[in-house]
Formats: sequence, C-alpha cells, structure tokens
Amino acid sequence: QVQLAESGGGSVQGGGSLRLSCVASGYTDNICMGWFRQTPGKEREGVAFIDSRDSYRTKYADSVKGRFTITKDNAAKTLYLQMNNLGPEDTAMYYCAAKSGFCWVLSRDVSDYNYWGQGTQVTVSS
Repeated sequence: QVQLAESGGGSVQGGGSLRLSCVASGYTDNICMGWFRQTPGKEREGVAFIDSRDSYRTKYADSVKGRFTITKDNAAKTLYLQMNNLGPEDTAMYYCAAKSGFCWVLSRDVSDYNYWGQGTQVTVSS
C-alpha cells in the first residue's frame, strides 16, 4: 500500500504562484507519480507527470506547459508541483496520484493510477 499526502494549496491572485507537495509513504519502491486536478462537474484532468528514474522525462497538459513544473525528491519521497502565472482557470482540487511499477508510459489516464491523496484546493482570483 502507498499513502499520499498533499499540501501547499491555497488562495492566490491571478499571476501568482503556489508550490504543491506530495509526500509518499508505505511501499514506495517502483511507483510512478503525477498530479491531477478536478473542478466540480468536470472529469479529473491529468496535469503533470514525471519518470520515477529519470527526472528529465516529464509530461504536461497543454494548458499548463511553460507555467507548471513537476519535480521530485526521491530521498524525501516527495513530489512537487511548482505553479507559476496562475489564472482563474487553474482553480481546482489538485490530487497527487501514484501507480505501481516503473513509468514506462507517463499516463494521464485516471484509471491507470491506484493510489490517490486527499487533494489540496487551489483557488485563483482574477
């Protein structure tokens, strides 16, 4: 089992920045992690993903490319999402997710992930 705990959400004005963190615990060997977000009435959207063994291999949703950066600290078992130049369209509940196995494919498919955090709310005002 893997437990995930997000933090770092909050309220910010448009153009501002936030940094989300996700600490993994439990059996964390060979897991692939990423960030999703969801707004009420909409499907959960894949935002950013990173290879567990190659930090330079990442994937982003088109809507966040150039503004969001995903990184990880393997020693601290922590995943980060640096979010810059935030806009109201980024308002959502952000979830950290993990799936067992190596990151052969940096999947944005919700159904591929079997571990989820409780979410952290990000609210951006215009």
